[in-house]
Amino acid sequence: MNQVLAAVNRLRQVDQVAWRAEVREVAVILTSSRSGSTLLKSVLAEHPRIASLDGEIEPYLVLTENGFGHGADCDAVTAVRHVERLADHVFGDLSLPCAEAPPAAWQRRRWANRLLLQFPAFFADSVRHRRMLEALEQALAQSGPWPADPGGALRQALILQAVFVQAPWRRRYYDGHAGAAGAEYFDEPYKIEEPPFVLPRHGRRPFALADAADKLLLFKAPSDAYRIGMYEQLFPRARVRYVHLSRGYAQSVNGLMDGWLSPLGFFSHDMARAGVALDIAGYSDQRPFGRRWWKFDLPPGWRALRGAPLAEVCLRQWLAAHQAILGSGVAALRVRFEDFMTAPAATLAGITDFLGLEAVALPVRLPLSMATEAPAPGRWRKREQAMLALGERAEVAAMMAALDYSMDAGDWR
Repeated sequence: MNQVLAAVNRLRQVDQVAWRAEVREVAVILTSSRSGSTLLKSVLAEHPRIASLDGEIEPYLVLTENGFGHGADCDAVTAVRHVERLADHVFGDLSLPCAEAPPAAWQRRRWANRLLLQFPAFFADSVRHRRMLEALEQALAQSGPWPADPGGALRQALILQAVFVQAPWRRRYYDGHAGAAGAEYFDEPYKIEEPPFVLPRHGRRPFALADAADKLLLFKAPSDAYRIGMYEQLFPRARVRYVHLSRGYAQSVNGLMDGWLSPLGFFSHDMARAGVALDIAGYSDQRPFGRRWWKFDLPPGWRALRGAPLAEVCLRQWLAAHQAILGSGVAALRVRFEDFMTAPAATLAGITDFLGLEAVALPVRLPLSMATEAPAPGRWRKREQAMLALGERAEVAAMMAALDYSMDAGDWR
């Protein structure tokens, strides 16, 4: 794995920039996994004063030897290692909304750098890397302005088709492309970015030094619940504000269980590299990858869960994240995902006001991202008895109360 990481770091075209101390405003969404943070971030990221990553910071922590397997036994990060290089990766990915066409060279580099995160062992091979660059060059030249493709989905599909013309099944690992024919489940030898993989967004421009003074950098990753203080190290002169996004336990745990059982997504940690075999009932005995791959965030104390039932593991992920956020004492704006779904405009206005930004209009249709199935009210009821049983625990009721939720299941959406 170290050789693959070294090759990816060598091949990725990331400039060294001394901009960390120039950043003035940072916002971090703190949450648990499967709580709607991807949707909230995607809406906020269209604000003209917000710069954001295409995905999460996780791959760049891996490339700079931070987190699990690098001096930590979980996703927590206290003292950031190789902080300058981590910042270089972040600045190389940050972008802002823009109506004009971005520089062609930046587009090519952006795609190439992202693909190296997604299939590191595959594209670290010199021949495959060269072919990937050639395919990108041709596909980006052919895609044109495509005025009838405002969201960029057709262009993204064209590029993926060109890059994976000899391995079309790899397209199944991308967010929104699970219907493509191919591999039955994720079975890559190495992982840097966690699938479902994200694609470079359409209608963006690169972050520049001039943006540091008046733009806000927005980050979200569920594992950031265990890394409060990391962004203060990364941007030492910035004001860092936090939004604590919550979702009821039944909805979150049900979504986590769906994700754990998904054959194509949410593979976060290869436990074989830690010398650990999982024995999670309802997962390890149900999926061919179930003894090897941990999914979603890796909380402190995870080793005690290696042989627990899947519902217990998912409940602990929900509890641990919110316990870490509340226990940190960090000042944060509290936002319930359920409120965002029922009153999105008002909830969004409250967030932008908290961040000192002018209001922004909602998109005509909220984007669908990282979903295992189409959203629907009451999805948790497919495991209703199991979810209600978990709710009988005092610690669950206490956390629900702390997050301002009712224990009346009739109120859950």
